[in-house]
Amino acid sequence: MVVHQRLARHHDVQVVETNRRGHATRFAQDAARRGLDAVVAFGGDGTLNEVATGVAGTETALAVLPGGSTNVFARTLGMPNDAVAGVDLIVDALNRNDIIPVGLGRVNGRYFCFHTGVGYDAMVVKRVEERASLKRYAGHPLFVAAALRTWARDYDRKHPHFSVAVGDDVIPSAFFTIVLNTNPYTFLGNRPFDLVPGADLQHGLAVITFTSLQASHIIRSLGSALRGGGISPAPWLDIHPDVEQLTITNDRPFPFQVDGDYLGETKSLDFQHVPDAMRLVRSFLTN
Repeated sequence: MVVHQRLARHHDVQVVETNRRGHATRFAQDAARRGLDAVVAFGGDGTLNEVATGVAGTETALAVLPGGSTNVFARTLGMPNDAVAGVDLIVDALNRNDIIPVGLGRVNGRYFCFHTGVGYDAMVVKRVEERASLKRYAGHPLFVAAALRTWARDYDRKHPHFSVAVGDDVIPSAFFTIVLNTNPYTFLGNRPFDLVPGADLQHGLAVITFTSLQASHIIRSLGSALRGGGISPAPWLDIHPDVEQLTITNDRPFPFQVDGDYLGETKSLDFQHVPDAMRLVRSFLTN
């Protein structure tokens, strides 16, 4: 493997492969216990999230190497969406010992690198995961198709699904909430969904809540996000930047996903921003 060869030129490298959910976290935790300098997460956003969870709070750093279908976190950092180009940046950063502390989000004890989606988009992710075999080859069309089907058939657009409490501000009738640790939210091809430009690894969480799922409202908001500069304020949106903690609750379970990984339904989510939660190899082009 070219990636292994390039990393091994100047560093001792051990390659491990994951084959089920949770494997990457256990491998990363073991690496941290052994005092290894860094773990290179080579895979998609789900693998990256598991490795970040395993090394958070330790001296072992995370290095990000894109290997999935979308690679939101790697692209958010400014890395090329190519493993061979990315590994050269990692090697250069390791040689310089260029490692920085960064903040992570945490929800119900689970860390997240770039976002947690609650409600509508979690149902979209669930539908995509049901056709996981197609994700690598038709990732973006599959997401678009799942989003349209979910909006039209699979998600109640008439009755609110949960309430969101950010400090003293309570949004009682929410349909869809995105909690960002970084921006953009995701990518459509090469176009970023730019929601809150100020959301980054050195600041608190950004929280965007939709209080309506009317088609005209969704289209206007997504259109403004694709144009860049952040999602435009609107009566059906509630936007909170730089948030340290929040809660989302309801009497009936609602779906959620973490870094693009569907985690099921719950009646309560408790979020915190954790400053300096993880050491990150600065192998990227922008901050």
